[in-house]
This record gives sequence, C-alpha cells and structure tokens, in this order.
Amino acid sequence: MASSPKAVVLLSGGLDSATCLALAARDGFDLYALTLRYGQRHAAEVDAARRVAERQGVRRHLILDVDLAAIGGSALTAIDLAVPKGGLAAGIPSTYVPARNTIFLAIALGWAESLGARDLFMGVNAIDYSGYPDCRPAFIAAFEQLANLATRAGVDGERFRIHAPLQHLTKVEIVRQGLALGVDFARTRTCYDPDADGRGCCLCDACRLRLAAFAEVGVADPAPYQDLVIAVPP
Repeated sequence: MASSPKAVVLLSGGLDSATCLALAARDGFDLYALTLRYGQRHAAEVDAARRVAERQGVRRHLILDVDLAAIGGSALTAIDLAVPKGGLAAGIPSTYVPARNTIFLAIALGWAESLGARDLFMGVNAIDYSGYPDCRPAFIAAFEQLANLATRAGVDGERFRIHAPLQHLTKVEIVRQGLALGVDFARTRTCYDPDADGRGCCLCDACRLRLAAFAEVGVADPAPYQDLVIAVPP
C-alpha cells in the first residue's frame, strides 16, 4: 500500500490557515505543520496554531523563531506603531510585514526538501484581504518557479508545488469551506491587536473581515472578543 504524500503546511493559527490545513488533509496529504513565531504582537495565534494542529492530528508541528521585529517596518511587530482600526483603506496597510511570506515559504521549502515533501500549502487570499503584495497569485507562481530552481530536488527533476487553495475565495466562502470540513474555528485566532487574554479587538482589518464573514454565513463566530456587540462590516 502506497504511503500518503507529505505536505508542509504553513499554519498561523488563524481562520485561513486552519481551513488550508483541513483542505490538505482532505486531499490525502500526510501533514507537517510549520508555525513561525516572528515577533508578532498577536502571538496568541501561536497557541492557536498548537490547538489547530492537535485537532487536525498532524504528523509533526514545528514552531520556529524568526525575529522579524528586529527588521521592523510593520505595525504587527513594532509596538510603537498602532494597528489601524478605521476599516479597510486603499493601499498597502501598515500591518504589512516586509517580505514575510517570502521568508515563511523559504523556510517551509527548506523543511520540505529535508522531509522529502514536494508539496507546500499556504492559506493566502487575494480577494478579501488587506492588499498585501505577497498574497497575490503572481507571487505564489513566482515562488513555485524559484523553488524548482533553487533546490537540489528541483534540479533533479522532483517538482515542488505551492498550493494556495484559498486564494480565489471570499472570506465568506472560506468560512463555509472550513465549516464543511469540520474546522473548529473556536481554536483559531485572527485579531491583529488582541488583549492579554487573546480576545479580538473587533475593529482591526482581520477582525472586521472575519466577523462580517461569519455574520453573512449566519453562524456565531466562536472566537473570543473583547466587546462584541455587532459584526462590523469592512
């Protein structure tokens, strides 16, 4: 009996990555989850990633430290920069972390090559998102090309594939997909600026998109929030 193919799945602990992990499981992959603790102010998502990985029964969950706070340039890693809470605005927001997804995928690629895995999954989205350049389909396609040029496995003809199964879905469609797959969204955390107990602020871009999606689906968001009165649309 042939063994299942291995896949490295980037797992932040948020709604999107949890759904992406469930999709990889549905597709028959042997799951290896990778979480990066990169100095993010919303570090509660790392604990959420542990909960999600445990629920999904991954083969191994690797949590690595990469100090992107030392680089700076993002409201997600610098405590002197406020997380915007006025709703989605035009342009790339201050919550963009310079080259984050490039760095994350590079680390995932190294681990995948070491494991003998040729499939990498990432829950990026190019529809209901904050305008980050490293969430676009062109970025995913370019990194896949890089992966096959920059590795011994690629040179030997063992093609790497970067899967981004959520990139063309709306946040509502992602929530519905996750619910259909049995994702326990109570284990996930999304907020960019949670309190000390990990409760969402309700007002940052991530909270607004998530709350609006659950409201449209007609299901109560099971994640904890600081002062949830009504789902605020973006």
